[in-house]
Parts: sequence; structure tokens; C-alpha cells
Amino acid sequence: MSKRKLISIALLFCCLFIVQIGTSQEKETDPSKKFYSPRFGAEIRGKNAVTVAGGSAVMNGDFVDPLFDIYFHAGYKRYLGSHVNLNFTYHKFNLAYKDQFNNGFMSFDLNLEWNVLPFDSFSPFIYAGGGLNAANYFTRTDSKVQGGAGIEYLVSKGVGVKLYTDYNHVFTDELDGKIYGDAEDIYWRLGFGLNLYFGKQGRSNRITKNGPTVIESN
Repeated sequence: MSKRKLISIALLFCCLFIVQIGTSQEKETDPSKKFYSPRFGAEIRGKNAVTVAGGSAVMNGDFVDPLFDIYFHAGYKRYLGSHVNLNFTYHKFNLAYKDQFNNGFMSFDLNLEWNVLPFDSFSPFIYAGGGLNAANYFTRTDSKVQGGAGIEYLVSKGVGVKLYTDYNHVFTDELDGKIYGDAEDIYWRLGFGLNLYFGKQGRSNRITKNGPTVIESN
């Protein structure tokens, strides 16, 4: 079995693990405490979130002396429950080696993320998914997989600061313009940013058109 297939299978198991753990914790949560925080009250985190961050990216490829270079991302999260969200993010970054290579890249990532403590101000999180890596002006594109972890702290209701790092495995050995051996190129990213939550968690309380009312029941 090829290395690419093994990485893809490992990623699939990781995503299934995130969904399974999130579903299990959803069932075990006390309904009276759902979406409630002693510090902020109800709806500590919304159903949706806009996320932005900046930081640094560094490559592990075929040259020596890799440099930490600029990195930025922006994206959107949609919670599937209190623990698990699906998010799409755009990343812009540079990868560089001292006196040898310096190029701009972007990636479009789709991840499943598990928020470990969604009802607390402080919560670790992990995520995994796949994406498309592209050089500037789309002169080259490659598929990739990624996984990462971080921590989030809510500074106010609906506003969280986060610190995270992720591993990105690109399915090519030509990312840095040099082919050496059989190993495919990888890079790491480290970021610090904000999650801005909006929208209510839980079910809607609106009465459906044909649904029973208290008066009709009486």
C-alpha cells in the first residue's frame, strides 16, 4: 500500500473519530446545561463563526535552513452540534529556505473540528481534513491533507482568541521546485487569531404552521 493511501486512510479514521466522540458527548450532555456557561449564561458559542488568524509557516522539504515566514487565514465555521463543526478556511502564506527558495502559496482547507469543552471559556480543540494547495496565480496546484490542534479562550460572550498549529502533507515532492528521494513535501503552520460567533445553538422555538398549540391542546 502506498504512503499516500495510508495517510488518506489515517485522515479518514481521524475524521470519523471526531464525529463519533462529538456525537457521544452530545448524547451524554445534560439538556438543562446545554449551550449554557456559568460565566456568560446561555449561548456561550453560536451556531456559526467567522475565524481570522495570522502567524508563521515553515517547510520541511528538500533544502536545508528553512525559514519561518508570514502566514494569514480567514474562514467560516458551522457547528453540527455543540462539539463538532465543519469549517472552510482560506490560507495565504510564504514558504522559504535561506538563500535558496522563497515562494508564495495559498490553500483552501475543509476540516472537521472537535471542540473538547464547548460550554467552558477555555477549550482545547483538534481538527483534520483535506484541501487544495496552490502556488501564487495558480501556476501549480496539488491536493493535500492536514491536521492540527489548539486552544481557545473566550474573552467575552461570542468572542474567542485561539492559538493553534497544524501539519500539512502535500501529495508531491515538487512543492519547493526540487525532487529528492521518495518523500513528499510537508509544512507546518502556527497561528494566533479570533473566532467571532453568531447565531443561536439548539433547536428553534418557533411554532410550525400545522403544529399543535397550548390552546388547541387544552
